[in-house]
Amino acid sequence: MTDPLSALEAAVQALPDDRTLRVRYAELLADAGRHGEAIEQASVVLREAPEDDAATAVVRRAALAAAEPPGSTPAAVPAGAPPAPSDRHEDIDWSELEASIANPTEPPFVERVVAEHDEELVAEAAETAEDADPVAELRRETVRLADVGGLEVVKRRIDESFLQPMAHPEIAAAFGKKLRGGLLLYGPPGCGKTFLARAIAGELGAHFISVTLSDVLDRFIGESEKNIHRVFRTAREHAPAVLFFDEMDAIGAKRSGNTFSSFRNVVNQILVEMDGVDSQNDGVYVLAATNHPWEVDAALKRPGRFDRMVLVRPPDDDAREAILRVHLRRRPIEGIDLGDLVRRTKGFSGADLEHLVTTAAEKAMTESIRTGSVRPMRMDDMRAALKEVKPSIGPWVQTARNVAEYSNGSGEYDDMVEWLREEKQL
Repeated sequence: MTDPLSALEAAVQALPDDRTLRVRYAELLADAGRHGEAIEQASVVLREAPEDDAATAVVRRAALAAAEPPGSTPAAVPAGAPPAPSDRHEDIDWSELEASIANPTEPPFVERVVAEHDEELVAEAAETAEDADPVAELRRETVRLADVGGLEVVKRRIDESFLQPMAHPEIAAAFGKKLRGGLLLYGPPGCGKTFLARAIAGELGAHFISVTLSDVLDRFIGESEKNIHRVFRTAREHAPAVLFFDEMDAIGAKRSGNTFSSFRNVVNQILVEMDGVDSQNDGVYVLAATNHPWEVDAALKRPGRFDRMVLVRPPDDDAREAILRVHLRRRPIEGIDLGDLVRRTKGFSGADLEHLVTTAAEKAMTESIRTGSVRPMRMDDMRAALKEVKPSIGPWVQTARNVAEYSNGSGEYDDMVEWLREEKQL
């Protein structure tokens, strides 16, 4: 026969947010004499619901029972009253003992009437404590879309579908368009999705808040959801603001395939913050970037959330030339043929191009150290680096091809299908 305590323990582990279940488990622990565990379980409930009378009663009962001398039988104690002194302490003058203590300690549990102004002070202190350790950094962006080399198709689509409605609020309002939005940038790794998000913030003249998985995920129950609420609250307080979630496939992964309740609750909290009944997101533009949009929970891509998706393609010829110029600009160079490099680097991501220039620079630097004088980077260095540095987006392209062929029934990846056909990958 299954032990009720073991069964309840398993149930609490499976449903950690069920307060009624956890209180019942705490009551049984107290009945079994496991007072410390009972207090611990009831305290979890009280952290989330301080007004829970049942959990409070368990803590009081377990604490009083734990304080009884071994072998004694606890007497019935009215709620809130201290236990009566045992007979073996009859000869103690309690008044004299109390008077001799210069700094008497407070009882373990007290009930105090909180005045209205006290409640305001408590709320203000709690808010100040939260803001003292911000979840993510708030900053102003100075980059613009013009600073993004190439990618004209991508920039034009972002401008038409996202920026123009936001820049003309009076026209948008006439058509019932609210001053909020969600945009999901996706594509191969290292192709500038984060830089594009910063440029969008710059175009809007908005604050920029960048959030990663490490910023929001917490090991303690309920803290991850609080972190999500805090970043949204910060964005609302500093509107207009761009709230950017990097690696959205990690933060908002499919709940159906997630065995950890913390991850599922994070997705639920994002949904509530983006279009819940009480959400006030006017002036908050929520952007996200991911390499694998097919791993993002489907609910996050429905209307009112990340309902627009834009493929950030690998850099085209103009973009590759611009990226190479940026990384070569502050290095000593001589006889660099940019046109030849652009032709040789088709299929390279922006990160690949940076790695290519860094590798060539290391070769020139090594020879300069050996000879004792600075020798500029030359095409020989770039060609040698091209033999070592290869495009890194191959695995992503293979996965994208499979998604395009077998998982695009709704048409949400049509722009990716178009690009794959242009590149003769389909």
